[in-house]
Amino acid sequence: MNPQANSIFIASLLLGTTITISSNHWITAWMGLEINTLAILPLISKSHHPRAIEAATKYFLTQAAASALVLFSSMTNAWHTGQWDITQLTHPTSCLILTSAVA
Repeated sequence: MNPQANSIFIASLLLGTTITISSNHWITAWMGLEINTLAILPLISKSHHPRAIEAATKYFLTQAAASALVLFSSMTNAWHTGQWDITQLTHPTSCLILTSAVA
């Protein structure tokens, strides 16, 4: 892999992690997780070995399902409470969906 592309992917990975950690709202946390996904997929599959491609595909499918559950949980919580804050996750259904996304 090109060293410049490799450094861009690593910088994007750090940016996504920083956005996720420092976010106060569910949408920005979700956005940081998606940046992480887009940055790590090329790093996983850079060897072009069939097992690396398989690992990248499995990671993508798992992360896409978890991302959809996080987004659904945050929208359900915002619908019931009217707030997008991470600290205001009070609805039991939203908590259950988010727990299943993390697990």
